[in-house]
Amino acid sequence: MSRARKDSYSNKKIIVLLTVFVIVFLLIFSSATGKYQFLASEKLVNTVLAPFQNVMMRISTSLHGAGASIWEIATVYKQNKMLMSENEQLRSKQIDADEILAENYRLRNMLAYKQATPQFDLLPAKIIARDSSTWTKSVTINCGSADGIAKDMTVITERGLVGNIASVTSNSAIVQLILDPRSAVGGLVQRPESRVAGIIEGNNNQAMAKMINIPRDADIQPSDVIVTSGFGGVYPKGVCIGTVEQVINEEGGLLKYAVLSTAVDFNKLEEVFVITKAREIVPLPSTVMLTNQQPVAGGAK
Repeated sequence: MSRARKDSYSNKKIIVLLTVFVIVFLLIFSSATGKYQFLASEKLVNTVLAPFQNVMMRISTSLHGAGASIWEIATVYKQNKMLMSENEQLRSKQIDADEILAENYRLRNMLAYKQATPQFDLLPAKIIARDSSTWTKSVTINCGSADGIAKDMTVITERGLVGNIASVTSNSAIVQLILDPRSAVGGLVQRPESRVAGIIEGNNNQAMAKMINIPRDADIQPSDVIVTSGFGGVYPKGVCIGTVEQVINEEGGLLKYAVLSTAVDFNKLEEVFVITKAREIVPLPSTVMLTNQQPVAGGAK
């Protein structure tokens, strides 16, 4: 096909399209203005425009649906973020509430112990630091000389012995724990028929201590409770140290030692008492029971 024929064919197509467009426009205009109400023209308009209207309707519906979906996704995302934030806030509040309850439980137990031990003047203190290299050897508390604390004072909890004050500053103090191998505490079996004495020292174990220098024939056995003996004047008498788990005879000697489970769980240590003063409990006078006697009639004979 020559170029001239191609151009002629293209021009004809353009003319036809323009003619159709003009006719459609006139039909739409006449139908809209109502000037020419012809059923035939209306049918023709509807017939011509129907495919276009369907396409436009589908496009409009799709766009509307897509817009609604995008809006719903954005709304759900926003609500999800709000719910996550509220959940984190509630979780934080729950953690705070649980912590307050746990602290309240510990403090109530400490208060009950303080009221039950009038022989001790007790100063409450909190653990504020642990040396990671000496986890079982020492801790730092938030009280010092300004609070009346001095070196060698005994440190306890309501469960038992913790250690003693090793050094003091004005606002803090370092406590040497009984699990420190350098520690030495006089102890004895609480059982009345035994009362075997020995020295309690640490053995580099967070839960265990040792009672040494026990004669091989001494009456000490598993489940015996060990308390401070009061010998040496550093620790007051009668503070619980722990319970005997195992008794082991030393090889080639006349002694044995006991492995103790400490009364205090040093992994959960948070608050302590410092005994600033200890006194002996004055025993109550014995109650004298009088026997009722029948008076003799007429007096003595």
